[in-house]
Amino acid sequence: MFRGRSILLGVTGSIAAYKAVDIASRVKKKGAEVDVVMTRSAAEFVTPLTFRSITGRPVYTDLFDEPKTWNIEHISLAQKADITLIAPATANILAKMAVGIADDFLSTVLMAVKNPIFVAPAMNHAMYHHPATEQNLEILQQRGVNVIGPAKGYQACGTEGDGRMVEAAEIVAYLEGFFADRNLLQGRHVLVTAGGTREELDPVRYLGNYSSGKMGYAIAQAFTETGAQVTLVSGPTAIPVPSGVDLVRVTSAEEMYEEVLQRYNDLDIVVKAAAVADFRPASRHEQKIKKDGQAYSLELIPNPDILAALGEKKKHQFLVGFAAETQNSYANGLDKMKRKNVDMLVVNDVTVPGAGFGTDTNIVSFLYADGRKLDLPKMSKIEIARTLVKEIAALIKGNLTKE
Repeated sequence: MFRGRSILLGVTGSIAAYKAVDIASRVKKKGAEVDVVMTRSAAEFVTPLTFRSITGRPVYTDLFDEPKTWNIEHISLAQKADITLIAPATANILAKMAVGIADDFLSTVLMAVKNPIFVAPAMNHAMYHHPATEQNLEILQQRGVNVIGPAKGYQACGTEGDGRMVEAAEIVAYLEGFFADRNLLQGRHVLVTAGGTREELDPVRYLGNYSSGKMGYAIAQAFTETGAQVTLVSGPTAIPVPSGVDLVRVTSAEEMYEEVLQRYNDLDIVVKAAAVADFRPASRHEQKIKKDGQAYSLELIPNPDILAALGEKKKHQFLVGFAAETQNSYANGLDKMKRKNVDMLVVNDVTVPGAGFGTDTNIVSFLYADGRKLDLPKMSKIEIARTLVKEIAALIKGNLTKE
């Protein structure tokens, strides 16, 4: 899994820095090229010479050192790497990453990194459970950063608890699993819909909903992490587009319908995570509607049902729907699953705290065509997205095996 891979290893000031030497050695033996960036504090625990001897590569410690190549080094390192691993990751570097501080070589490199980032926290258990550290980790996970550990056990300060850096062998195994997942859906064409639609009433007003698009964007990112070719058809949002995703912007339900249906025959997987308006105004006023103190009646007509249309036209495609419910979520989800002819349905109760529109977390259940149900605990949306994508990949593989 590591052969031919480029790994950027960031080492920060912790006694656990010695484990980073073991990590560098293990991935080097497995065929990876390792570039090490150390903070000044890290060099107090392990010397740059140690990493240089292990990796056979230059070790970077200072932004103002004489350049080792003609490139702007912190940019070229960020662009070159397949993944970035910060191990050990102290409370200090996690805080810098969360707020975007770039005051040394490592934190500056991290501002330019576009590849997947992994952090292995290492600190005293009291520091790990400080509200600032917990919030910083939550922010980083919401951005898609992968957190490995920490482990529990005896700590250098003489106490016991969680905060220990995970052992090198476990971290390397985790990365191997990640690289294996990079090929899970290689060559598959995936379309994800996200966000809410807007149905115009007049030039300044529209009918809409509370969907932020965060869940759909997280799913699109998770699919790119498995090697899939991803198209994201999105209603209006202010969310950054995940790297490697082909974005198609739409406004109304009819526009989304047209964009999705015209691509459908060439797709392998469709995940309908968008909150599409069920109705639109029967007519759009060319000028702003003025209030006159009188009641105003609005006639609504149905929008095209995108998921139902996909279910009717489905041939080889694997179709996943979403159901945002406010009551009887399981029963309503099962009914929707059957009516829309989907292979899998993700259902949640948006009235539950931490599971509604606009939040960074969600609480969902997966409903399967064979009647199974998988309840997930409260998780970040990117964690749910990665779990969903792995489930889809496993189901597709199982179908191919049966055929």
